[in-house]
Amino acid sequence: MTAARRNRLIALSVVWMLALIGSGWQPYDRATWWMEVAPVLIALPVLWLTAVRFPLTALSLALIGLHGLVLILGGAYTYARVPAGFAVQDWLDLARNPYDRFGHFVQGFTPAIVLRELLVRLSALKPGALLAVLVLACCLAVSAAYELIEFGAAMALGQGADEFLGTQGDVWDTQWDMLMCLVGAGAALLLLSRRHDRQIAMLDRT
Repeated sequence: MTAARRNRLIALSVVWMLALIGSGWQPYDRATWWMEVAPVLIALPVLWLTAVRFPLTALSLALIGLHGLVLILGGAYTYARVPAGFAVQDWLDLARNPYDRFGHFVQGFTPAIVLRELLVRLSALKPGALLAVLVLACCLAVSAAYELIEFGAAMALGQGADEFLGTQGDVWDTQWDMLMCLVGAGAALLLLSRRHDRQIAMLDRT
């Protein structure tokens, strides 16, 4: 692992740890906090364990770092109560706090690039339409799996799962969540594929 890659991973780890300490100090709901930050607690050791044999591009690592911060912030307040979301709600005159929608957009945006990288580097797939369709399908599958996890939490915890679900009274919340994930994945592919290809090529050369 090069010094630059090690430094990026160290920076991500420090930022995440500080954010976890801050958000976990007095979260709105402790059980919700654990459920929301669990992906961060899983991802961090995985990133370190795979850093030497399979280092990720700087783009993938940066997006993973951003996604982690979105989860950590949502865990601190619950998605329905994030202050920045209330500010956007007032600004755009929305009926609900939109931070949950943003979280699911990121849930598609980040995995799209990470999954794209895994498919390009570990399979015979080349950049193109087939790769894009497969990435979109995988992101939608991840979103559906997450909704099933939320369903399981709701069944197991009853009313105690309301903060984790963050439906805010919307009966179509599950469908909106999956749609936002799909939109996020499509946006990532449209905006970042060329940059991602360049970084993968540089990584292959080194």
